[in-house]
Amino acid sequence: MSQPAIRTVLGDVPPAELGVCDAHNHLFLASPRLAGRELDDPEAAVAEARAFARLGGAAVVQWTPFGMGRRAGRLAEVSRAAGVHVVAATGLHQAGHYAPALLERVGGRLADLFVAELTRGLHTDDEPDGPTGPARAGLIKVAGAPHGLDAHARRVMTAAAEAHHRTGAPVAVHLEGGTAALDAVDLLCGTLGVPRDRVVLGHVGRSPDPRVPRQAADTGAYLAFDGPARAHHATDARLLGTLAALVGAGHTGQILLGTDTTRPVARASGGEGPGMPHLLSVLRPSLERELGPEVAEAAFVANPARAFAVPW
Repeated sequence: MSQPAIRTVLGDVPPAELGVCDAHNHLFLASPRLAGRELDDPEAAVAEARAFARLGGAAVVQWTPFGMGRRAGRLAEVSRAAGVHVVAATGLHQAGHYAPALLERVGGRLADLFVAELTRGLHTDDEPDGPTGPARAGLIKVAGAPHGLDAHARRVMTAAAEAHHRTGAPVAVHLEGGTAALDAVDLLCGTLGVPRDRVVLGHVGRSPDPRVPRQAADTGAYLAFDGPARAHHATDARLLGTLAALVGAGHTGQILLGTDTTRPVARASGGEGPGMPHLLSVLRPSLERELGPEVAEAAFVANPARAFAVPW
């Protein structure tokens, strides 16, 4: 069996070489739901990633899936220019992010599409029948619906599970408002057989129910706490308390941290927000001070190195 590796857009790297990781972010992103707020500027992406790298950042996991303006042909350029590893995603988001015609074209062969992007290369123009580039995906992105799993979510998760079984790739789940975490785990792991430590639950800290992170952690999945620079979110104010409770319950090894930048204005470079640098200039020192350097090292280095490693 091959040794585990993390599949980046510049090739596979040993987990020990991933380094300090932003485990959930977007360098490029476009959707009809976000009209006028696209992340589509390669220079801005490089500037933001460089600002992260200057503080010790070494890797960013881009959760932008197929068909959402991920700029597959530019990701390698950004990685080289910024000096950071970039892990790209295949998969699909909620149905509302796509033209119905595109969903109809790919609907019957989602698993094959995901496997092709994981093993051969990303479709450079987000066309399922178009050419693929040398950059390959390293994870499969799926999404729940608000407070549950609709038919689209179940169809995409079923295809993602098949693609996981054919490749070993991790499955990253967008939880709308932090809801439906247990539904997603029940389907992916209980019904479809994806190992629980191959699932990453995103936005789990955004649920208004403070019991949800602990319930999600008890499933054995990884938990991605993302968007910590959004100071107007109540979940951000209680982030350290939530992490402290998880650490106290023995879940240190499941915690991941990311920025989840979805608008240009949220970036540190050219925007108004603290962006990616916030993870290392503010959050990591706070985590070290409140919970200890070992917890911070686990969340930023050791855990992502395990979560995204696959014996390709």
